[in-house]
Amino acid sequence: MSQRLDTLQAALEAVLGDAAASLVRARGEITVTVRAERYAEVARTLRDAPTLRFEQLIDLCGVDYADYRNRPWEGPRFCVVTHLLSVSHNWRLRLKVFAVDDDLPAVASVNGVWGAANWFEREAFDLYGIVFEGHEDLRRILTDYGFIGHPMRKDFPVSGHVEMRYDAEQMRVIYQPVTIEPRENTPRVVREDNYGGLH
Repeated sequence: MSQRLDTLQAALEAVLGDAAASLVRARGEITVTVRAERYAEVARTLRDAPTLRFEQLIDLCGVDYADYRNRPWEGPRFCVVTHLLSVSHNWRLRLKVFAVDDDLPAVASVNGVWGAANWFEREAFDLYGIVFEGHEDLRRILTDYGFIGHPMRKDFPVSGHVEMRYDAEQMRVIYQPVTIEPRENTPRVVREDNYGGLH
């Protein structure tokens, strides 16, 4: 396994050069982070370079780094993480790119490079609000068309902004402001004098 990773790392360093902002090898995996302006170029290179040949996109998702690991995060808030597979060489790679603007996170679409990115990019747009520039059909995929906000963002309220219910008088589904009162659950601790046979 180590020799295979050595070969992959050497190929990545030779082909990508300074296009890779960082290359991290940990837990038997390699993660390459690229700058947003070079993301599409690097994606094409990873697919087309004979020594790499990452023909298949396995997964693409958004990540909100706000309060990452319960600590304030230094750097851009939104990231797109792509998992790639080279069937030819039988190796995998994680590719990361951070959106430059936290208020309107945007990165290039890689749907033209890997067709499998289509619905994954729509999902990241829907749930995180990450815009994929150049995507031909960027619209919500999991939430309603009129949905307000992006539910996987860490600052999105757990109860949401609106709720829907069926109104028998109007004989239709209606949307209304959330009526649930936010509350904090504190677990009740039961103490028994003889719990577990201890005295």
